[in-house]
Amino acid sequence: MSRTPRSPIPGWAFSNSYGALPEKFFARLDPVPVASPRLIKFNEELAASLGLERGALDDAALAAVFSGNLVPQGADPIALAYAGHQFGQFVPQLGDGRAILLGEVIDRSGVRRDVQFKGSGRTPYSRSGDGRAALGPVLREYLVSESMHALGIASTRSLAAVTTGEQVIRGMRLPGAIVTRIAASHVRVGTFEYFAARADHDSVKILADYVIDRHYQGVESAQHPYLELLRAVAQRQAALVASWMQVGFIHGVMNTDNTSISGETIDFGPCAFMDAYDPSAVFSSIDTGGRYAYSNQPAAAQWNLARFAETLLPLIDADVNRAVEAATEVISAFPQRFEEHWLSGMRRKLGLATEDPGDGALIRAWLDVMHRNECDFTQTFRALSDVAPGVPSADAPAAVALAGSKIRSLFARPDEFRAWEIEWRARLAREPQNRGDIARTMRAANPAFIPRNHRIEQLIVAAVEQADFIPFEQMLEVLSRPYEDQPGFESFAEPPQASERVLQTFCGT
Repeated sequence: MSRTPRSPIPGWAFSNSYGALPEKFFARLDPVPVASPRLIKFNEELAASLGLERGALDDAALAAVFSGNLVPQGADPIALAYAGHQFGQFVPQLGDGRAILLGEVIDRSGVRRDVQFKGSGRTPYSRSGDGRAALGPVLREYLVSESMHALGIASTRSLAAVTTGEQVIRGMRLPGAIVTRIAASHVRVGTFEYFAARADHDSVKILADYVIDRHYQGVESAQHPYLELLRAVAQRQAALVASWMQVGFIHGVMNTDNTSISGETIDFGPCAFMDAYDPSAVFSSIDTGGRYAYSNQPAAAQWNLARFAETLLPLIDADVNRAVEAATEVISAFPQRFEEHWLSGMRRKLGLATEDPGDGALIRAWLDVMHRNECDFTQTFRALSDVAPGVPSADAPAAVALAGSKIRSLFARPDEFRAWEIEWRARLAREPQNRGDIARTMRAANPAFIPRNHRIEQLIVAAVEQADFIPFEQMLEVLSRPYEDQPGFESFAEPPQASERVLQTFCGT
């Protein structure tokens, strides 16, 4: 097979480490060229942080690079091998069936970053798939991943999106596209499972050592480094899932092959943000049993970590009983770690800087009131910020009355809100911070703008059916500043009308 042409990209120096591992970890191959690539979006800010100098690269040159038609000099394209539990069922070989890890670069902060194409053609792991991606899922991943970053949630990011000039079949003919995503790495729980399932303990150790060196430096000097690796990964997962819960995000496919060892949100398939608060909310069309419903996400993360722990047992201790006991202690502690992160974030959303034994009950009572009144999760928290002590307009009686009227209008039974509000204000009165700090804390924790499902669907329709990317660009701009009031864009903060509600989201494979 002939190689894709190589060309130097100004300022972009590759420093590939995963490709130096044994070849059983991946398949080495180039992206499959496409017919007529066209640049949809290039993330200038992210590119600069990676040291990529656009310079003389026009849109056509960028489209060639980010479609895989032109491979940057120094890149080492590979498709990664991994396994995974999908909705609880183990699949011993999955792997990058439509993705190519182009290579790694060191960003301006000194952090190693993966540069990966998604939708770049068939690989040895494609099974019966075509290895391609449709335009809709590419736009969704670009938009949601960049929104997660702006919200302050650990996430892969999107560097570029291109159309391919080709069509893919997903029940109908759809325009093809490729997204380039940037990640701390693409090592997953499923990567460890791939080797553990083959009793290849040497490779598990190689992978664990690689992960420690890349993501958890310092762990190697611990008395029990692989147990500490498990503990560190569990801590990051607890923080990550808590951050999801605090913005109403539902991943949709929390399989072990979608669980990043680095602690980033990865793989934005049938993900969604809740509108009306509902702990049992499910959007993913393939999650028919609600395994990954909103409120089930912490337990799903703990289950995934237990599968990770199983792969590490031979490294934790040669005595299997001692290894199981030590690993079980870490996994059993996960709910407490999650609760700590969740409470910390929810306190900020309610303007609380100190800890009080009754905070958990106050927070859960608030969520119960929201649930009973079918309140929009994002809109209602933001409205609460507007009636917090210390907001700039707090001394203007008319403004206070308007804000109070607005939040009460969000409740079918306003008296339930009023009863809870009394308890909340009494708790705030015990805070040592000044009123202005309370308001600032809340507005920095309660976004005004999230990627509303109905708006995502609307912009996908515009792009797919009319090749109109203006709605995509508009929404991307609004979501880049989610915690700011943006006059003129108030409609982007509004929940859907009944006729606009999205009840299901799809993975796009």
